[in-house]
Amino acid sequence: MAMKLREQPGEKMHPSKEEKMHFTFSDTIAGYVTTVDQARKTFTLKTAGDREFQVKLTNTTYAELVRNLGEPFQDPGVPLESLLAPGRYLFACGIFYPEAGDFGFEAKHVILTGRNNDEYRFETPDWWVQQIRALADFYFNAQFPDGVIDYRNYRTHLTLEGQKIESTRQETDTISRMIYGFASAYLLTGEDRYLEAAEKGTEYLREHMRAIDADEEVVYWYHAMDVRGSRERKIFASQFGDDYDAIPAYEQIYALAGPVQTFRVTGDPRILRDAEMTINLFDKFFRDREKGGYFSHIDPLTFNPRDETLGQDQARKNWNSVGDHAPAYLINLWLATGEKKYADFLAYTADTIVEHFQDYEHSPFVQERFHEDWSHDETWSWQQNRAVVGHNLKIAWNLMRIHHLRPGERYTALARKIAEVMPAVGMDSQRGGWYDVMERVRGTGEEWNRFVWHDRKAWWQQEQAILAYLILHGSLKEPGYLRLARESVAFY
Repeated sequence: MAMKLREQPGEKMHPSKEEKMHFTFSDTIAGYVTTVDQARKTFTLKTAGDREFQVKLTNTTYAELVRNLGEPFQDPGVPLESLLAPGRYLFACGIFYPEAGDFGFEAKHVILTGRNNDEYRFETPDWWVQQIRALADFYFNAQFPDGVIDYRNYRTHLTLEGQKIESTRQETDTISRMIYGFASAYLLTGEDRYLEAAEKGTEYLREHMRAIDADEEVVYWYHAMDVRGSRERKIFASQFGDDYDAIPAYEQIYALAGPVQTFRVTGDPRILRDAEMTINLFDKFFRDREKGGYFSHIDPLTFNPRDETLGQDQARKNWNSVGDHAPAYLINLWLATGEKKYADFLAYTADTIVEHFQDYEHSPFVQERFHEDWSHDETWSWQQNRAVVGHNLKIAWNLMRIHHLRPGERYTALARKIAEVMPAVGMDSQRGGWYDVMERVRGTGEEWNRFVWHDRKAWWQQEQAILAYLILHGSLKEPGYLRLARESVAFY
């Protein structure tokens, strides 16, 4: 077929917006019902972005209640039309039809947050208890199908059905995170097998993934271990692309996540000693005592953060090395011990974030990567001058938790600022949910901050939004925070 290169008489080279969008497409609308016309089987839905859509129900439209993990389909039990009333929050999944110069929307599937107009099923007392039980059971049955807790049989990768994908590689941080989950599941359910899995996992890390330097009084953790039968090959430096052949701070940080949460339950002094000696590692080799903060990487031979062998990671600092101490292990370590030195450490991380991460003159997002002198690093690997939405939200809720330990107006001010600006740039105000990685600044002529790779929504970004707005509401009692928390949980 020949292409038309020139406008022909009576034709337009540039079709109107309506003509460009003259096709059907499936989409989801999340919002609050404002009006209902039962006779016409329509209702109006107002999104978080203040857009209103008329939604039409069809003969094949069906509804369900939001369901927890492990629950079957939740039938509302009554006709959908009888459940629609102003103020109800819901998700309408359907099809847009370009007709009569506009777009009509017909819903095919409606998800309700509860049977009653103002009900949110996830606010029932046992919702999260049941959810963590379902998660813990999934991982327990997948990793230990015969009921015998043996971490030599642990595998890093599982299918969605819980089948192990065979590999010889065991990674320290993924085991530590699973231990954290089991310890947390025990705290919420009291089920002994979860505690046993956490304790045996912690012991496995101590025996197989831990190294002690008695002269320096430090503990460091291997990146991973290859297990072939009775043979083990330990891997010290990171094998991940951006951190290859270095010791990244975040791997050492997250190695403590599971053991410290287990320590909250058991009070095992050996775990406390491991945590103390790992913090010694941070203070001796990662901390910048001249300009503040913690370096992101050290060389595996010299333990020098300024070593030229580190390449792009030489003398760098980032969110993970400065702030991730708090959520990964430090808050829990203070809760378990009440020791002032851990409260001081938490306040130090918060002060460093407040002093260096704000960049609102140039971007609605915080700055996440830095050179040694705290000048902005906008050329590093994949991040360049880009923002991780979840890191912004993570900063907000950690500042609020530290504020309750060491009250500070600067902490609440930055947390409020993040909570105020994030919905406009990091949240999908049409469908609900929170985005992943965004460009920090807009290009010439751009009205939207661009998505870096995609507009998908990773699970952990939703987790950070839920924590941020629930903790902000619990702390400051502002209804806007509760609304955003509920919308975030509903999407999740």
